[in-house]
Amino acid sequence: MSSEMTAASPFRSRPMSDKHLHASEEEQLLRDIQALLADSQHSDNPLYPFLSQLFSLNERQRERLYRLVRISDGYHGISRDRNLTLVQQYDWQLRRLEKLARISDRYQNSLREMTEALRDASLQDPLTELGNRRFLMNQLKEETKRANCKGTSYVLGVLDVDRFKEVNDRYGHEAGDKVLREIAFAIRDALREQDLCGRWGGEEFLIILPETSIESAVPVFGRVSQGIKQIQVDFLEKLVSASIGLTSYQPGESYSSTLNRADTALLQAKSAGRDQIKTL
Repeated sequence: MSSEMTAASPFRSRPMSDKHLHASEEEQLLRDIQALLADSQHSDNPLYPFLSQLFSLNERQRERLYRLVRISDGYHGISRDRNLTLVQQYDWQLRRLEKLARISDRYQNSLREMTEALRDASLQDPLTELGNRRFLMNQLKEETKRANCKGTSYVLGVLDVDRFKEVNDRYGHEAGDKVLREIAFAIRDALREQDLCGRWGGEEFLIILPETSIESAVPVFGRVSQGIKQIQVDFLEKLVSASIGLTSYQPGESYSSTLNRADTALLQAKSAGRDQIKTL
C-alpha cells in the first residue's frame, strides 16, 4: 500500500481512542465502515478483507451482547415478578392470619362468656335469682376460712317463711312462686352491700353477714323481717312474715356446726309463735 493511498485511504486511523468512543460515535463509525465496504472502488484495497472480517466479527459480538442483555433483562423481570408474587402471598397470608386471630378471639370471648354464664347459672336459683344452695355452701366455706385466718367471725341467719304451705295450698304454686320472688327482693333490699344471701331450699333462705357481731346483725335482720311484712300481693289476705334463727360463727368450729346452731335458733323462733328472731 503506497503512502498516497494510505493518506487518501478511508481506512486510516481515526483521531480518537476506541476505548473512549461514545455510543453515538461508535454507531457512526460502524455506519462509515459499512459504507466503505459497500463501495466497490475499495474492494481492491489490501485492508479490505481484514476490515470486512473485523466488521463481521464486531457484528457477531454485538449480537451476542444484545442477546446477553435480553437474557439478563428477562431474568430481572422474572425475579421482579417472583418478588411481587411473594410479597402478595405474604400479604395474603398475613391477612388470613389476622382473620383467623379475630375469629379465635371471638370464639374465646364467646367461650368465656358461655363459661361464666354456665357458672353463674350453676350458682343461681332460677326462681328468685338469688344464690342457690351450692352458692351458699361455697360462701360458708369461704367465710369460715376467712374468719379463721383473720380471727374474725360472721353471723349466719336461717329464714323460713311462716305458713308458706298454706299459700301454695290455697293459691297454687304459681302464686307461691310470686311470693317467694317478692320475699327474695325484700331480703336483698334490706341487706348491706357486703352481705350474702340465697335460697337454701323451698321457702328457706340463708343469710351470711361477714365480719359482723351478733349485736350488729340483729338490726339488719330486723330490716329483713320488716321488709317481708311490707310485701303487697293482691291475692293474699294476710301479711307475709318469717321466722329467723341467728348465730355467730365460733372460731375453730366447722360451718356445719354453725349451720346446725342457726337451725336450732330457727326452730325456737317457730316454736315461740313464728314471726320472731331468735339468737343462739
